[in-house]
Amino acid sequence: MSLISLLVVLVIVGAALYLVNAIIPMDAKIKTILNVVVVVVVLLWLADVFVGVGPVIGRGSGRSIITR
Repeated sequence: MSLISLLVVLVIVGAALYLVNAIIPMDAKIKTILNVVVVVVVLLWLADVFVGVGPVIGRGSGRSIITR
């Protein structure tokens, strides 16, 4: 994946998270949980892109957390 594609995906995810936080009325605890989940998923995805962590995201034995 090229660096430009990576930056576009990160900007889109960040903008979507900002819009969800700004527009949809939710309790602060739910917003915090949503933010943490999105950050963890993005970090796992980045680790897979740069390091190739293996079966954590969509590759391997079928016991992966997130499938592509």
